[in-house]
Amino acid sequence: MVWPAFGGKDDIMDKETICMNRGLAVAKIKSKFTCQECGYESPKWMGRCPGCGEWNTLVEERESRHAPGRSGVAATGVRKREATPITEVVQLTQPRADTGIRELNRVLGGGLVPGSLILVGGDPGIGKSTLLLQATHRLAGRDFPVLYVSGEESTEQTRLRADRLEALDPRLFVAAETDLESVEALVEEIQPKLLVVDSIQTIYQPDVTSAPGSVAQVRECTGRLMRLAKGKNLAIIIVGHVTKEGAIAGPRMLEHMVDCVLYFEGERHHTYRVLRAVKNRFGSTNEIGLFEMRAQGLVEVENPSEMFLSERPHGVAGSAVTASMEGTRPVLIELQALVSSTSFATPKRMAAGMDHHRVTMIMAVLEKRLGLFLQNQDAYVNVVGGVKLGEPAVDMAVAISLASSFRDKPTRPKDVFIGEVGLTGEVRGVSRLEQRVSEIRNMGFKRAVVPAKNRRGWTPPADVEMVWVDTLEEALEAALGGSDR
Repeated sequence: MVWPAFGGKDDIMDKETICMNRGLAVAKIKSKFTCQECGYESPKWMGRCPGCGEWNTLVEERESRHAPGRSGVAATGVRKREATPITEVVQLTQPRADTGIRELNRVLGGGLVPGSLILVGGDPGIGKSTLLLQATHRLAGRDFPVLYVSGEESTEQTRLRADRLEALDPRLFVAAETDLESVEALVEEIQPKLLVVDSIQTIYQPDVTSAPGSVAQVRECTGRLMRLAKGKNLAIIIVGHVTKEGAIAGPRMLEHMVDCVLYFEGERHHTYRVLRAVKNRFGSTNEIGLFEMRAQGLVEVENPSEMFLSERPHGVAGSAVTASMEGTRPVLIELQALVSSTSFATPKRMAAGMDHHRVTMIMAVLEKRLGLFLQNQDAYVNVVGGVKLGEPAVDMAVAISLASSFRDKPTRPKDVFIGEVGLTGEVRGVSRLEQRVSEIRNMGFKRAVVPAKNRRGWTPPADVEMVWVDTLEEALEAALGGSDR
């Protein structure tokens, strides 16, 4: 295109104005600053993000927008849609695909749903790729073609991991690709039933000018994958890393876009891993699956209660066992507490595996209602096994372990404590007590201290002694032999 010449400086017109006058569309290059932590957008750079309050997280990104033609309105056809009564909507009855891993099936709600978009998050090196490669191998063995796209490793490196895991199958296709358009072309060519993208932070769309891993790229690529999953009835699993530094956009901003969110938890230097469902449109939430990392890969833990109690010491003060509902499964977990005198003005209150504010509240109840003088005591509470507890039914076990450590008096080795503690010292009822007591019986425990509010409506097993309590003082009397009053 030849640009016309103009005589004077005042008559100079830029290329964009000439194109607009001639009815041509021109791409407008516009810059914006996007927070890499929360996705907040600003037209100018700021040192601190107004959305999340983090410092130095706004990064400049350029976006390309097409200007309209001479008429100013693009000529697009709008398809008319009609609303349908919900009773007349055809019900989908597609069977779930068995992944071959029972713990993964439990967390997914019974298996893999066709057309679903699943996000698997976790720290780097926790075992996400290992779990997915094992699952895709077993799916491929059931005549379920799978395309595994790795943006972090070459196909040769993926083959090395597959050899170690013994996960080789001709229906498992692997590709080392980061271009989303190339991934879509591979899907059209292979026609898989499952697509795994590892990881979403390495995939980029050429139309978006920002770097791979930025908020704009992650959001746009996930949106296109979601449309691909719904349009082709293709199950897609995307992997997302969670980093503390925030240099790469984490998957939390994508939770509203996907159908299922799974988080892989655990310490890299420990063998046990917990796969937790925090969102699931096709099953229950807060379901967990337990795995053990071994040389041949991840191995399912068939009895979680036995695993959590395998190294429990007997006859030691500060230890108490509780039954927590993790999704639909009761799990017996040991709680440990250490209470020791401090020489500082402000004592420490620390908790691992549960909310430390909850621990502080329980200590206040112990001091106010039961007379335990804890003002000059440091307190440390630990949930053994690395699992995180969030339900209030473990309050009584926390209180008993704190009182046991404070008095230096151990609890009985076959006692289990279940109940929510109120601010007035009362013990409130819990849900699914029948299932918890059944797990207590299966694990060989002989006595359960439980809320009296759950006494009606069912018959407890004869070989488990039930101690019904209304207050925390009664629970302390049953466990340790009274309060300090």
